[in-house]
This record gives sequence, C-alpha cells and structure tokens, in this order.
Amino acid sequence: MKKYDIKTCLTFLLPSLLGLLLFMTPIHFQGSLTIPIAIISKALQSLLADSLVYIIMCVIVSSALVTTACRFFKIDCIEKSPFFSALFKITPVWFFIRILGAIFVLLSLYTVGPEAIYSSGTGGLVLNDLLPVLFCVFFFAGMLLPLLLNFGLLELFGTLLTKVMRPVFNLPGRSAIDCLASWLGDGSVGILLTNKQYEAKFYTQREAAVIGTTFSAVSITFSLVVIAQVGLEHLFVPFYFAVCLAGIVAAIIVPKLPPLCWKKDIYIDGSKPCKDSEMTPKGHSVFSWGLEQALNKAQHANGVKETLKDGLKNAVDMIFGVLPVVMGVGTVALMLAEYTPLFDYLGYPFIPFLELLHIPEAELASKTIVVGFADMFIPSILASSISSDMTRFIIAAMSVTQLIYMSEVGALLLGSKIPINIAELFIVFILRTLVTLPVIAGVAHLIF
Repeated sequence: MKKYDIKTCLTFLLPSLLGLLLFMTPIHFQGSLTIPIAIISKALQSLLADSLVYIIMCVIVSSALVTTACRFFKIDCIEKSPFFSALFKITPVWFFIRILGAIFVLLSLYTVGPEAIYSSGTGGLVLNDLLPVLFCVFFFAGMLLPLLLNFGLLELFGTLLTKVMRPVFNLPGRSAIDCLASWLGDGSVGILLTNKQYEAKFYTQREAAVIGTTFSAVSITFSLVVIAQVGLEHLFVPFYFAVCLAGIVAAIIVPKLPPLCWKKDIYIDGSKPCKDSEMTPKGHSVFSWGLEQALNKAQHANGVKETLKDGLKNAVDMIFGVLPVVMGVGTVALMLAEYTPLFDYLGYPFIPFLELLHIPEAELASKTIVVGFADMFIPSILASSISSDMTRFIIAAMSVTQLIYMSEVGALLLGSKIPINIAELFIVFILRTLVTLPVIAGVAHLIF
C-alpha cells in the first residue's frame, strides 16, 4: 500500500468521523431516535420560528424573479458564473413551476385567492409544515455534506460494501450510505446526497434514478408518527419489520422493471463507467484498497475555504432551486387529493387485488392507496376511520413503503438533476405498491 503522511491521514479521519457523527449516528433525543443533523435543523427552525415562512417566501419569490429576469435579459454576473447560470437559466417547464411556486407561496402566506390553494390541507400545509423543515435540513445538510463527499469516506465504504450492494441491488457500495442517511435521518438528506454524487459522476443515470426512488427510505421517527396515527403504536416492532422486509423486496424487484431498467448506465455528461472501476487490484484486500482510495481522495481534497464554498453552493442550489418546486408541485398534488375524486377513481382497480389478499374493508382501503402519491401522511389519516386493525396496519405500512409522494420526495427528485420525470415517478409508485402490498399483507395475516 502506498505511504501517506500524517496530515493526509488526519484529513481523511477528522472530517469523515465528524460526517459520520452528524449524518449517521443514531441518538435518542426527546423520546425519539434521530441524528444530530436533524436536531441542529430543528433547533434552527425553533430559533427562526414564525419568521421562517417569510424567509421562505422571500427565497421562492426572489428565485422566480431572478429566473424571469434571466429569461428576458442578459445579466452579466449570472452569465459569467456556471453555478448561477445552471441555477437560474432553466427550461420553460421549470420556469413555469417556479412562477407557480411563487404565486402559491404568496397566496398561502397571506390567505388570499381561492381557498383550495391556501387551505391547511394544501398550500398552507406545504408552506407552514413542510417547507420550514426542508429549508433547515437543506441549509445544514448542504453546508455539511462535503464532510461525507470530499474526504474519502464514501470511497472507503463504497469499496467495502460493493460486494453486497452490487450482486443484490446492482448498485455501487456507496449507495448504502444514502439509504442509511435517509433511514436514520430524513429522506431529503438521502436525495441531496444522491444528487450531488450523480453530478460528480459517481452514479450513472440508472443508478441515481434507482437510488433516489428506492433508497430514500422513510426515517424511523416518521414511521412512529404514522403507526401512532392509526392507533397501533403497540405493534411498532412488527410494523417496522413489515416495512423493512417489503422495502428490501421492492428494492430488488422494482429496479428490474420499466421505467428504471430503461435508464442508461451513463454518467451525467454522457460518458460510460469503466467496467473495472470496482475491481480490487491484486496485492490488496478489499479494506486496504478502500483505505488507499480514501486517503488518495483526502490527499487531493480542497482546503477549508473551498470546502465551505462547496457547502454553501449545495445549500443555495437546494434552497433556491428545489423549494419553489416543492411549493408548486406539492400544492397541486394536495389540491387534487383534497378537492377532486381523482385518487378515489384511481384506487378502484385495486379493490379486486385487496380482496384477493383477504384484506377487510377493501373498498375503503382502496381509496387510501393512490392518494399516497400526493402525500405520505394522507393514507394514515383516511385509515383512522377504518374499523379493522389489520387494514389500518396494512395501510400504514404501505404508505411508508410507497416512498414517492409529491409533497416532498417526488418534488425533490423532480427539482434535482436526477433523470426522472413525473410520469415515471407515478409508474414507480404503482409498481412499489403492487410489490410491497402482498408482503405487508402476508405479515399482517401472521399477526392478526
């Protein structure tokens, strides 16, 4: 193994250990399991309190205004910056979504216009409950993400875990870190991490799309909230077992089906990955090769100033680029769920499937299945009125394993560079539902 000086070793160890502590160390805080980055984010949210929604409004409106200015005028300072050009010079579709997000945030904040836009179940929910959490998570996760990305930690874990992730899921070993960050903390952190690695050519188009739709797992904390909503807290252990089992089955099967299997194994710039890039050279063990790659990365890492600049760019990119998308797309999805029978109609074809699985109150359960595409929490709210414990258990577990919901994860994926569109997201959502439902129903039949 190549010799490295003490400075390189410390450059690898100190930031990497700090990154592990912040993003992946589970700790008990105020009665629940979480990670330090989530605690710091909540502290910022509490500190800013009521002023946070006004800050978010300024962010979304200014993003729309600058994007509009760039569309009709040539602004030198933005033209000269590759970062700001990519952020504000966008396609017509994304331009429309940013404008829509700005309109919705103003109407929701000042409660003017149609109530369908600003009500507590639509725009008000997105603005007051979801965006403050995302703003704080994006700020700290964006700033501190270079601790995971820039100093060799992913090179080490990627090499060590390739022998598991590649044969089972056909993914790089480093994707396990994305899953762990989501599972212990927040799905949005996992998507942020996946997006940055896709941009840096560590994931191909297929790998980024699969990881973003499969491994942005729901946190343990939120799973507790969901099972509590349906009044079955005492069954949390079998509930979470069902969620994990169904999630693993979906992670193996769904990526092998269209549209995910149709994604190309090429990087963001169109280049193809080297077939031997994951091979361990002769004379190395898996650990020694992973450590050498990690130390080599640390040796070429930028200084503190450049690392801070990278982190700031991450945070600005997500806050100004993604928050308007979540406001626009999330509000539209919730309006469809709240004020139209669309999701009820889409759920009707599932009634025979639910009856085949011997799930009680199949017709009522069918109404909760597709509505999860709008927001993950809505199925559990609707399930509260169902009398069967088994059906409530199945709906709660299903809503957690579906993963793709437009009020957050779906909108984040659309706002990222990960190559997936809304139609593909809906197909993946349906496939995940069809794959996970029999697994969850099987566990439920063993319990009830």
